[in-house]
Amino acid sequence: MGAYVYILRCCDRLYYVGSTRGSLDLRVAEHNAGTYGGYTKSRRPVELVHSQYFDRITDAIAAERHLKGWSRAKKEALIKNDFDLLVQLAKNRTEFPHPSTGSG
Repeated sequence: MGAYVYILRCCDRLYYVGSTRGSLDLRVAEHNAGTYGGYTKSRRPVELVHSQYFDRITDAIAAERHLKGWSRAKKEALIKNDFDLLVQLAKNRTEFPHPSTGSG
């Protein structure tokens, strides 16, 4: 049984990244119903803007953790399937340390 990693756009324009083993449509409906509380409950309605299927749940969870660490710009490039921009953003991140790291 496979799994999905997904990105939701919340009503406040923030993004939520999650994963599910079951039906993706059902999981989005659960977010919109506030079934489980948490981050999206106060940010409804939500809209599915990206999903990717994995054969193994462990791969979907690993992808979820990875995406949660991404900047908003990188998530938006992925959502738009702008892989050239995504590569550029990844390069910029490694070449220019974030100001909060205290380096420099």
